[in-house]
Amino acid sequence: MRVLVFGENGQVATSLRKRAGDIDVICLGRDQADLGAPDMLRAAIEATDADVIINAAAYTAVDKAETDSDQAEQVNHLAVGTMARAAAKRGIPFLHISTDYVFPGDGDQPWQPDDETGALGVYGATKRRGEEAIEMAGGVYAVLRTSWVVSSTGNNFVKTMLRLGADRDVLTIIDDQTGGPTAADDIADALLTMARAYADGRKDSGIYHFSGAPDCTWAGFAAEIFDQAGITCEITPIPTTDYPTPAARPLNSRLDCSTLETDFGIKRPDWRKSLVTIVKDLT
Repeated sequence: MRVLVFGENGQVATSLRKRAGDIDVICLGRDQADLGAPDMLRAAIEATDADVIINAAAYTAVDKAETDSDQAEQVNHLAVGTMARAAAKRGIPFLHISTDYVFPGDGDQPWQPDDETGALGVYGATKRRGEEAIEMAGGVYAVLRTSWVVSSTGNNFVKTMLRLGADRDVLTIIDDQTGGPTAADDIADALLTMARAYADGRKDSGIYHFSGAPDCTWAGFAAEIFDQAGITCEITPIPTTDYPTPAARPLNSRLDCSTLETDFGIKRPDWRKSLVTIVKDLT
């Protein structure tokens, strides 16, 4: 089986290469598939002999997107639509990574894939428009919404906590945003399992949720990171209102992942076990 991946150096693309096993994973970087160049994207898909396409590329600078909305729109919406239409034209299943930020984050119940969306900022809004473009493209697709992605590569919360925790005695960490930390390796494994199903002839399309379990707050996540790394930094929990940012964050990022387990047999992974490998790689 061959999988064409848009994205080369991001957390999930890196994990897809690492976790591929006997799957032939071909990752395209900007020099081969610039997300600002529709002709390049179409040409890459027209030329491929891949069984499945995965888009692992995205504009993820949540705060910067508030003032860089044109670029976020291009990468998260327009380029995604170009890819999805080209994949549909070729009859190749298209898998895409999306985010919990498409939801407004109110309440305390896990979000269902078919719940009404309502992004709080530009990043989430552009990601939702990308989802809609995929749905309208007319091909076979699966959108995988995930949250709080971490790994031993790229910029993420684990790296930041390890760096700051080693330098400071006390850190203030937000304790009223709740979600599921998700290791990039686990996302890659889920996508590859889904890719196998589509390569084997699955035709049902849909939006799915995937995040690590159990749900926790950022402060709780930091506490586990420090515990596993042997860092003695004290955590002072604070509300979101005490840490203003250009883009609003959802307070409730819990995702109901039951349909993914029903349709693909993929269960929520324990992020604490995945964290062991990440911390070992980074310390």
